[in-house]
Amino acid sequence: MKGYAMSLNRVTRWSARAAWVAAVLLVAACNDATVPKPPEPAQAPKPKTSMVPSLVTSAMAAEAPGATASAASGAAAAATSASPAPAANASSEQIARGKYLARAADCAACHTSAAGAPFAGGVPLKSPFGTFYGTNITPDKTNGIGGWTADDFYRALHDGVAPDKALYPAMPYTSYRQMTRADSDAIYAYLMSVKPIAVPNRKHDLSFPYNMRFGMRVWDWMFLKDTLPDASKGQSADWLRGRYLANALGHCAECHTPRGTFGQLDKAKPLGGAALARIAAPDLTPEALAARGWTVKDLQTFFGTGIAPQGSAFGEMYPVVHLSTQYLTPDDLRSLSTYLLGDAAPAPKPLPDNPDTSKLTAGRNLYLAVCAGCHAADGTGKPHVAVSMLGNSTVRQKDPRNLIVAILDGIEPQKFPGLEAMQDMPGFDRRLTDAQIAELSNYLRVAYGGQAGDVNSEIVKQLRQK
Repeated sequence: MKGYAMSLNRVTRWSARAAWVAAVLLVAACNDATVPKPPEPAQAPKPKTSMVPSLVTSAMAAEAPGATASAASGAAAAATSASPAPAANASSEQIARGKYLARAADCAACHTSAAGAPFAGGVPLKSPFGTFYGTNITPDKTNGIGGWTADDFYRALHDGVAPDKALYPAMPYTSYRQMTRADSDAIYAYLMSVKPIAVPNRKHDLSFPYNMRFGMRVWDWMFLKDTLPDASKGQSADWLRGRYLANALGHCAECHTPRGTFGQLDKAKPLGGAALARIAAPDLTPEALAARGWTVKDLQTFFGTGIAPQGSAFGEMYPVVHLSTQYLTPDDLRSLSTYLLGDAAPAPKPLPDNPDTSKLTAGRNLYLAVCAGCHAADGTGKPHVAVSMLGNSTVRQKDPRNLIVAILDGIEPQKFPGLEAMQDMPGFDRRLTDAQIAELSNYLRVAYGGQAGDVNSEIVKQLRQK
């Protein structure tokens, strides 16, 4: 989602700066023969060297709502070089399908601000390199993409190149690169059908040397690949469709995969979790999901409604459900969940029957004083008020970061599909000391999460200061 929104320590940031300067000098010194160019917009897109079979790719395009082509014709559409029909001639079926795909690709999260018009841009994306701003992708010809062709749009998604500049991977073309041409054209047709909004784009606020766009040419040459590695294993139709939903459209890896020194995805740890924002994106590998009690059925419920027995979506994941996954079809929800756990999903790990909390009296007393009113004395929660702490996925994470941050900052009130909602959770940063939050966290982790009570006040202090 937010390709450059990652957390780097000071040494790593200086290493990245040095590397970027070297890349800039390299680009300045190189001629056109040494650094390969992406194809011109008018050219046919080259066939991808993806390991995904063409039949699978076609099926992914055909399964989306409104698709009228067969699997074979979908594969042909993805591989052929014929220029698509102008958006003005797009059928209502293609536009409807494009709307579905735009939701599956979570376009609104970065291109629709809280108080702005749909797709008019302005969403700030903070990173160690500076702040990026989501751009206007309405059909406005001055500020948006109204002057783009379908070829231009595909090239932006596939190669990270706009008609007038190279794109930063804050726009996740590193994942969108796997999108089929047919799906790209459908999203383009849909975006061309929305209301044009004359909102100028905000200039990215980036520090030197990251504000020198031509350095991206070397970055793409080094790190832009046709496929992403899989965290799970499978060959079923659901797994293959889920791979496309997760890796291409949903771009899950952009937040849930660690980053290397140069800001590239660490492909040795696909979906292994990363601290991109204050709330970290957790590990989504099958083993880690099973260790937190997830099943395919529960994941389907979570993506479709935002709430499951393991808790509710919050932080960066809340808008993902609110703007994207709740609109997926039941079949796609099943496929996405199947892909994450794999065809042979590991059994969910049970909680200990009788956790030893005898040494955590201070933490238990804090829980009863400030938490039990909403989450219940036994940690089972209250419907439509607060989620259960017993078996809660955040409580069961090995890394206590998200639990501590939730206690410090609180969680805003949440509205979910249908009539479901959760009340706001107040933050306790001013009410509890670092030592008290450590005691409370340890009680929650041991009593309800089957984790070690190893949180100390120094860990809390560091997160409080961020």
